[in-house]
Amino acid sequence: MKFKTLLLSAAISIGCLNTAVAADLSKDWPSSKKADDFVKSSIVLDFFAAPYGLGWTEPEEMHTYLERAHQAGITGVSATLSASTQDWEYFQKEHALWRDNLLDTKDRYIFVKHVEDIERAHKEGKYAFIWNSQTSTIIDGDLSKIATLREMGLASMQLVYNSVNKAGTGVISAIKNDDGLTDWGKQIIDEMVKQGIVVDLSHTGLQTTEGVIAYMSKKHPGVPVLYTHSTPAGLYNCHPQKIMTEGRLAPCYRNITDQQAVAAAKTGGVVSPTFTEWMMDGVFPDDIAPYQAADMIDYYVKLVGVDHVGIATDDQFVMKYVMSFAKKNAHVYQDNGYMFDAFDRGAAGSAELAKILPAVVDVLWERGYTNDDLQKIFGGNVMRVYKQVWK
Repeated sequence: MKFKTLLLSAAISIGCLNTAVAADLSKDWPSSKKADDFVKSSIVLDFFAAPYGLGWTEPEEMHTYLERAHQAGITGVSATLSASTQDWEYFQKEHALWRDNLLDTKDRYIFVKHVEDIERAHKEGKYAFIWNSQTSTIIDGDLSKIATLREMGLASMQLVYNSVNKAGTGVISAIKNDDGLTDWGKQIIDEMVKQGIVVDLSHTGLQTTEGVIAYMSKKHPGVPVLYTHSTPAGLYNCHPQKIMTEGRLAPCYRNITDQQAVAAAKTGGVVSPTFTEWMMDGVFPDDIAPYQAADMIDYYVKLVGVDHVGIATDDQFVMKYVMSFAKKNAHVYQDNGYMFDAFDRGAAGSAELAKILPAVVDVLWERGYTNDDLQKIFGGNVMRVYKQVWK
């Protein structure tokens, strides 16, 4: 197929192609049968960042990963199709490539446009796919494309990713200067709200996030926002914009402050911590342990309440591809060398949800969480936001 050929060539050109298997990257954590059964009986929604060429290059890598998720009882995922400064053509190719490969086992997957599709996937034992974009550059300056994106199943979109674009400032560029939300960004928000796409504030600079919430509270009151994959900086007593003595950014530079989380919750929104290892505290274990994932969830629950917390691994499947791409595209990650240092020191990836979530359930039960609490966190809260915003 044409799309496969084009993107495969791109992957080879950046040196990403190898045969690593995602199963090698995450540890299987022991859990009780009761916790295993609870996950399978609940609606559980993940979030991952695994575009073709960065997370997988062979269809079997993707299918093997998704099969593990399906067998563990994960209901579905919000899957990233674009980030950084990628354009409309890239998004279309990525969307087509995913659909083409998933339709090889078409009876297994449901492409979500309505909350009822998620519920149906859970009831029928299928896997739900929800699309997201981590950049608004995909519309190529054309607001009319936002309606098309919603028709294609796009559920949520960030205005910016790490750096600066016409809509605002990303979290890395904001270290030096954050000019906040622009007039163009406001126009994008207006069209996203009209078409029913959730505004995602992950990867976005502090001033820009404050501008987005202030604008939406005035122009679109009652419309919630999401932080789809943003870990709490406060858990690690860390300031995201701090420059460490060795010249690198603080470990939590992509994480959000308590104030940002509270502001999002006040819109009716949800904040979801990511289980990506190098975004935590700068101390890299062999793998993220269940108690560490539970710590993130617990911190947010105590901060904003159980009705405003979700989960997100931000998993990237095969980390070797990610590391190779990042080092060949360092201009996208100008974080004073922190991320590359984290890779070199052993930050090997994310906690795969299928392998860690039942063990997290056991930890949270020990901490007094009820089944109702967990079902809200694992999917119910985000579905409430989807139901409010999607049209």
